[in-house]
Amino acid sequence: MGVVIDFCGERFDAPTDQPLTIGREGDVQIDDNPFLHRHFLQVTRENDLWWLTNVGSTLTATIADPKGLFQAYLAPGARIPLVLDKLTVWFTAGPTTYDFDVIVSAPAYTPVDNDAVDLPDSGEMTVGRVSLTPDQKILIVALCEDFLRRATAGTGQVPSSADAAARLGWTVTKFNRKLDNVCQKFADAGIRGLHGGPGKLASNRKSRLVEHALSTRIVTRKDLALLGPRPSLETGLNPQGAGVAMAGEANDGPKKRGVPVIRPGQPRRVPPSRPR
Repeated sequence: MGVVIDFCGERFDAPTDQPLTIGREGDVQIDDNPFLHRHFLQVTRENDLWWLTNVGSTLTATIADPKGLFQAYLAPGARIPLVLDKLTVWFTAGPTTYDFDVIVSAPAYTPVDNDAVDLPDSGEMTVGRVSLTPDQKILIVALCEDFLRRATAGTGQVPSSADAAARLGWTVTKFNRKLDNVCQKFADAGIRGLHGGPGKLASNRKSRLVEHALSTRIVTRKDLALLGPRPSLETGLNPQGAGVAMAGEANDGPKKRGVPVIRPGQPRRVPPSRPR
């Protein structure tokens, strides 16, 4: 039985006689991100089992199978046995979220299917003990969009609140209010990392929400249809049809009524004088 790490299409075989180190340095060099530990995760062989260990001091990792039936939250110093045929690992360092696949040959266990339950009458979807409203579901899709559009494991960016709100056509105030609600809902269901304590929200709650949503398959690629197409640089239109500045185009800022905007090469038009 062997283990292979697949990151950005590059595969790394874990040796049986020494650890395979994953981090800013080591056998699998993820990124030169200063927020990432030099040695973060290790794959080792011990007692006829393969183990994934968090050897970092602050960062955590989320591990799940492709069907979303198994999920583990790997804190610093913790380890889990690699007993399924394929697992995906997510973790966030600073502004960047990473993921890679762990492929196990001749695994000890095989997962079984278990579908989520839809409630068409109420417009809500039940995932485990959490029911999501349509707005909460599309909010999560918007946060996970960059990862859902990728075909292979690698790196991705969780959008800022302003960018996600613009993608949905919401105000930032509305987005933050709904984000508060969905994070509190998952925190009440026992999901860690979404609440920083009594009356205090976790600072990295969006990244943790993305990790949880992807690992449990709360959202999948088919849910991208809820968002519609991305803004096009060719048309310069966002999903709601409002104009946006295209690449290489100057940003004129807010335009005052009655004051024409003159671009380079455009003839100047003098408005007719008004009778006094």
